[in-house]
Amino acid sequence: MAPPDAPAPVDTTKTNTRLFGSDPMAAMLRALGMEYIALTPGASFRGLHDSLVNYLGNTKPQMLLCIHEEHAVALAHGWTRVTGKPMAVALHSNVGLMHATMAIFNAWCDRVPILMLGAVGPMDAVHRRPWVDWIHTASDLGALIRGYTKWDNQPASVPAALEAMLRAYQIAITEPKGPTFVCLDATTQELPIDPAIELPALERYRQPGPADPALEQVQETVRILRQAKRPVILMGRVSRKREDWDKRVLLAERLGAAVLTDLKTGATFPTAHPLHPYPPGLYVSPDAGHLIRDADAVLALDWVDVAGTVRQACGGALPAARIIHCSLDQYVHNGYSMDYQALPPADVAMLASPDRLVDRLLDEMQDHASPKKLPARAPVPEAGPETIDGRLSVQALARVTTESLTRHNPAYIRLPLGWPGDCCRFADPMDYVGFDGGGGIGSGPGMAVGAALALRDAGSDRLPVAVLGDGDYLMGLTAIWTAVHYRIPLLVLVANNESFFNDELHQERVARIRGRPIENRSVGLRMSDPPNDLATLAKGQGAQGYGPVKSVAELKSAIEQGVQKVRAGAVCVIDVSVAPEYSRAMSSTLLRQIPSAS
Repeated sequence: MAPPDAPAPVDTTKTNTRLFGSDPMAAMLRALGMEYIALTPGASFRGLHDSLVNYLGNTKPQMLLCIHEEHAVALAHGWTRVTGKPMAVALHSNVGLMHATMAIFNAWCDRVPILMLGAVGPMDAVHRRPWVDWIHTASDLGALIRGYTKWDNQPASVPAALEAMLRAYQIAITEPKGPTFVCLDATTQELPIDPAIELPALERYRQPGPADPALEQVQETVRILRQAKRPVILMGRVSRKREDWDKRVLLAERLGAAVLTDLKTGATFPTAHPLHPYPPGLYVSPDAGHLIRDADAVLALDWVDVAGTVRQACGGALPAARIIHCSLDQYVHNGYSMDYQALPPADVAMLASPDRLVDRLLDEMQDHASPKKLPARAPVPEAGPETIDGRLSVQALARVTTESLTRHNPAYIRLPLGWPGDCCRFADPMDYVGFDGGGGIGSGPGMAVGAALALRDAGSDRLPVAVLGDGDYLMGLTAIWTAVHYRIPLLVLVANNESFFNDELHQERVARIRGRPIENRSVGLRMSDPPNDLATLAKGQGAQGYGPVKSVAELKSAIEQGVQKVRAGAVCVIDVSVAPEYSRAMSSTLLRQIPSAS
């Protein structure tokens, strides 16, 4: 059977063999190693579209048709999370870029490289079609996203476009990584070129190497860590390579350091390791905060929000521990977005790759063996009720899902906000891919499809699993069609509490502060009259749909059926009816941030 969207072969004896401006642009994508280009079609890049199909044969890159530009960027985001390599995305003029902005912001906050190609109608007004070319042309389209991209450019010729694409690729993959944007003029794409324009010689434009920490800072770090009796490592945005994972474990063991991880950055350290005493979460739990408060040295490896974390742990004060902060993130901070978080305290600050620092520390501390006084492990939480008012508890959903899927070698692509950390059993970087970066709801389905595509192409035996909230699923629903269309196996479980529940907690907080009825927290937030039929919506995209399931027995059965279908190549969505709540650990962490009414 022919693959989806396989074009008819081009007979060059009967076809015009002239070259057009977009042909070398498409060839540049291939030269840069782009395997895919995700897109929602648009006339502003119709020249490039034709070149991808009729000049390159829709291979390397292969087009991935998405129903919404936001999904196209989210798909690239998820794919890069697994592969570490950027995907290309094409975005139609201003309107397509406007659709994509939230997903671009997510990738920016997550420091994920994406090579985005935008387009505008003819910059030369003489060539614009009436009405539509005028409303789809902007003089500075990159200004829309300049606050949350690493670089943008609007080249005025084919050679300039080729150089811009190469520069955008290099900037995107240089740490700290991030999305870049090159906007192509429609006329430049469509004009014939004669003679042919050659691509830049890529071997003459080498990528810069990773940033090493300065020797004196490494030596000072070694002195602090050798003297520390209660060191703590905060594992943040680090490499997803297995060899780097093993080095991090070795460093922690050599130091006898307690390790904290969170759910924003994917799996970075084995959660069952004796030096990882507390489950990961989106915030540091009160128990984990004790480690920071009692530490005499804290090594932060590109941890997201060092200042917020240590102040939360220490009741608003700075910790007594000496803080070693290693991150390149400062290089991309700007005045538009506050994603840089509060100013981190640092007794030693390094603008360097955290993985390179781990290497250097291991080299310098080969003879160091700290006595292994292991931190106390967090107690296993009580099971709690399986159902609440006829719906599964979030704890039961997590426990049953984890226990049912363990033997199937799952790769958790996404987990919802209320997921209990004690059900996170990560022993490999691919056990958990990570969050969305910017908290942009609706990204989950697209990121899940992109990550599942990467796992499929790698020939992995991992079962791609995404556990999504119902609001996230509903906003990104049509990304499921792309997975079905391109035969990308994927299992999706939707924690369906029929509510934008995170906002219920915010409304409860406001009501408590103001002394008003907290019973009204759900007004304007519940999606229950009528309820959304999530399984039927999945079937409408061509996927398998199950549910709503409301008991442990039904959930176990649906998961087993879903696994069989996914292993056979299908996309399956299970609608799980859950109570409007978070797990106990997550709730206690959030409640600490909700002051009582005075």
